[in-house]
Amino acid sequence: MKRVKKVAIYCASSTKIRPDFFSAARQLGIIFAENDITMVFGGGNMGLMGEMADAMLANKGQFIGVIPDFMVEQEWHHLQCSELIVTKSMSERKQTIETISDAFVALPGGIGTMDELFECMVDKQLGLHTKPIVILNMDGYYDKLVEFLHQLVEEQMMRPVFGTMFEVVKRPEEVLPAIMNMPEWDKNARKHAKI
Repeated sequence: MKRVKKVAIYCASSTKIRPDFFSAARQLGIIFAENDITMVFGGGNMGLMGEMADAMLANKGQFIGVIPDFMVEQEWHHLQCSELIVTKSMSERKQTIETISDAFVALPGGIGTMDELFECMVDKQLGLHTKPIVILNMDGYYDKLVEFLHQLVEEQMMRPVFGTMFEVVKRPEEVLPAIMNMPEWDKNARKHAKI
């Protein structure tokens, strides 16, 4: 079984999204807390980020926020992070999250979430990390994205093996099993990146 202690969460900061997405973030926060998993996230106090952090806090869980200094100046950071890492840029934020996390999970989110997820996938494709990536596809939110990723394989924009570098699940309770059961990724994956 993989040794997973810190899991990165990529998700929405919007407060206007569907209530069931908030419910899923809350449920996943409880699951993480109960399983002694530390959440690593963008450090925000709103949207799904804030919801999951609050759920972990209420259940004595630990969460590490990683946030750029300009967002701290706007007071967008969660004030009760177990640890708050302030970066100089968005790029440094993404790299820090990727470095300190053992796995990555994308909940519903906007272009910021897509940016984080895609950079994480590119780095895995290039063998810069070998960590599990899970997409929580609630109510078909990511159906079109997953379809597009498979189209990339069909169009030979990437090799078929790269279509297996992530797992797609539908419910929060499936996230940790997906992480733990994901096959080991070849650290020499970059040899296969060229079509």
